[in-house]
Amino acid sequence: MKNIIYAKCLKTAVWFSIGILSAALMALASGSQPPVTRIGETVPRTAKAFLNNPDNFQFVVVGDRTGGHRPGVFERAMDQINWLQPEFVMCVGDLIEGYTEDLRKLDQQWRAVESMIDRLEMPFFYTVGNHDMGNNVMRDLWHRRHGRDYYHFVYRGVLFISLNTEDPPVALSDKTLASQLALEDMMENDPIKTQQRILAASRDRPTPVKLPGEVAISDAQVEYVQQALADNRDVRWTLVFMHKPAWMYQSPQFARIEKLLGNRPYTVFAGHEHFYAYSRRHGRDYIDMGTTGGIWLRDGPGRLDHIAWVTMTDEGPIIANISLRGLTDKHGPLSLHSRSGSTTGEAKVSRSPAIAGEGVPQMSR
Repeated sequence: MKNIIYAKCLKTAVWFSIGILSAALMALASGSQPPVTRIGETVPRTAKAFLNNPDNFQFVVVGDRTGGHRPGVFERAMDQINWLQPEFVMCVGDLIEGYTEDLRKLDQQWRAVESMIDRLEMPFFYTVGNHDMGNNVMRDLWHRRHGRDYYHFVYRGVLFISLNTEDPPVALSDKTLASQLALEDMMENDPIKTQQRILAASRDRPTPVKLPGEVAISDAQVEYVQQALADNRDVRWTLVFMHKPAWMYQSPQFARIEKLLGNRPYTVFAGHEHFYAYSRRHGRDYIDMGTTGGIWLRDGPGRLDHIAWVTMTDEGPIIANISLRGLTDKHGPLSLHSRSGSTTGEAKVSRSPAIAGEGVPQMSR
């Protein structure tokens, strides 16, 4: 009898051990265990620790695409961003040319840019630009296609706020609208010569041309930001995105938002000027992005197509600006010269089948 009981106990113990081993093997196979790292003491290396803080994360910021876009640049940038594999992409607005009430034309423009964005392998977050919301027809269309025109979210302990500097849409004069439409036509018909003429004219001006329009931020939007900040007091950082650099326009409504931001650590990103500029304000970093395909309005070191590669750390964002002309895949420079038709002096990138998804835009992967 004792032998029988002993045999049963032994059998149970064996099956229990097998179960634990199987579970461990399954956990290892499923990826729940971290991959093994082995580095011998004799391996020649410096003594610094690996830079692999699990709380850090990376995302990309793209600049203006439109305002007279240069064909192929933004489309190419979507492929280039995929090579970097960020966790998501933020933008600072101006994705379509807009400034029309023709819904058919607006729909065509949105479908065109959304097909480019859909090539991304990660989520893309929208921000309203003046070319995206130049009138109330465009505002209604934005709401139908994208939802909110200002919003916030928290990702891994960081608060992201996207403002709308066209709240309500800022009306432009008939003369300004006519000039804008004429520029778009010239860029469509002869983008290279049009861009060259604009840059040549800018070199003869003593000061940059002030872009038309003002910043509009409603009381309701300020109240929304106030509540978002109150609900997220304990985040480790706050990142604010907008299209028009409201601090350059002496916007009283943005001054209210800055006061609400108070002493919390934050960083601001904007666009609109098509010329990269960095400044310190209230002891914080304020960045006005260059372009990701938008027309260049003046010459100088801030004139570049680029993306911002942002690594979020506990000490704040570490920002690296990457020129699109220097960002290639494993094929090297050939990946930037495999298609003709560049309008920037920078050839377009080839479309790799591995990252060239077609079909209905899906922005929330």
